[in-house]
Amino acid sequence: MELDSLLRKATEIENQTVAVAAAEDEEAIEAVVGAIDRNLANFLLFGDKEEIVSIFDKIDPGAMKNSKIKIIHARSKAIAAENAVKAVKLNEANVLMKGDVPTATILKAVLNKEYGLRTGGVLSHVAVFEVPGYERFTIITDTGMNIAPDLQQKAEIIKNAVAIARQIGIAKPKVAPLAAVETVNPAMQATLDAAALTAMNKRGQIGGCVVDGPLALDNAVSVFAAEHKGISGQVAGQADILLVPTIEAGNILYKSLIYFAKAKVGAVIAGAKAPIVLTSRTDSAESKLYSLALALCSASK
Repeated sequence: MELDSLLRKATEIENQTVAVAAAEDEEAIEAVVGAIDRNLANFLLFGDKEEIVSIFDKIDPGAMKNSKIKIIHARSKAIAAENAVKAVKLNEANVLMKGDVPTATILKAVLNKEYGLRTGGVLSHVAVFEVPGYERFTIITDTGMNIAPDLQQKAEIIKNAVAIARQIGIAKPKVAPLAAVETVNPAMQATLDAAALTAMNKRGQIGGCVVDGPLALDNAVSVFAAEHKGISGQVAGQADILLVPTIEAGNILYKSLIYFAKAKVGAVIAGAKAPIVLTSRTDSAESKLYSLALALCSASK
């Protein structure tokens, strides 16, 4: 599947609004302009108004005249983040997007007890990849939030990813908890957690999906590899969601797909009151646009 399908899906959803924190960021503005051109959403841009206008003048001076864009001046990046989060909290926006603001600053606002977006669950990073030569989306989680999640956190991470997958059209996602091997080894915690998650799924504690593991990466994504090793089941070779054991494993897999496989990606933080587009400074405007589309699709009910 192609990430462009998310752009098309997002255009069919009406009355969506994105609050951008510290919008004085060239790549973020490029993504906003791209989204406006495709009629994806309305935008509330919080930040230094003079800098934001200057970036628009550089990229697309006419875009500021569009009624879908509103600039709200903020004296600092922290205030911009706070006001953007409050806009989502007050249902003035459906999606929160990070601009030129440190991740720690925007997450501090998101986690604020008074006006933040916590729901009581785990926040996790969900990345949807379009990998060349691969016929389905590859969803990887968690590559950016939880360092070494325990069993209960992994269960929550799966639930977050399943919710995203279902919103983009995967009715019953197949989830592979990854490990270095496909057998349970008491010396390898990832295999123990994978087996427990599989059991939790069978007992109905993790619903809306099929979980089977532990699986090594090759057995999770390649039918040939799974058959060669005699591994059967609904998930083997057909995984939609890859649950990584640690943030290091996820980060390496994420960047390997981008830099070696030339994959395209859109990603969100899930588990909050609304999807959060928390892209990296090195992410392209295209990736930010795909992330916006993913967030808009995820925000629709």
